[in-house]
Amino acid sequence: MSNEAAVAQQSRTLSLGSAAGPLGYLVLGLTLIAFGLLGTGVLSGTGVTDADTLALLVGGITLFFAGLLEFRGGSAATGTAFLALGGFWATWAEATPSGKNAAGLFLVLWALLAFSLTAVHWGGGTLVRGLYGLFTIALVLLAIAAFAGNDTLGKVGGWVAAAAGLLAWYGATSALAGGTWGRLALPVR
Repeated sequence: MSNEAAVAQQSRTLSLGSAAGPLGYLVLGLTLIAFGLLGTGVLSGTGVTDADTLALLVGGITLFFAGLLEFRGGSAATGTAFLALGGFWATWAEATPSGKNAAGLFLVLWALLAFSLTAVHWGGGTLVRGLYGLFTIALVLLAIAAFAGNDTLGKVGGWVAAAAGLLAWYGATSALAGGTWGRLALPVR
């Protein structure tokens, strides 16, 4: 496949309808990376609540607008994903459940949404499928960790969320760069 064909395929795979796709995936990636890394405890003295402002303003509001633009561009699947995930980040930032059972239920419900997004985007290529698949796994791990009060499992979920964020960030960067980095052709599927 020529690089031009690969870039065209990446555009269809990642944005699924409008130029807002790379913005949405970039924002989702950055939010997931911050949320994931802060949840791992790799940065001493930090936790996921330290990402609340980022989650609300970047993950919540920017994803919401990217979702609206995706709907306007004709992509119900990506529009739904961005609007729903914008709601997830805004809710997480403003009303994180405090009890372990409430937090676990909250994460299970969002894991169901992430699973639906994985299924809907299954034909969209490895990057998008991997992003939503890893996000689903991260939410399930975090839900189990919340129910069980298991910090180690929560840290594993954080690493999986960060990996999902890296996939989203890479895919958006590749799409914005037109599938190339100087003379290097970036894999786009």
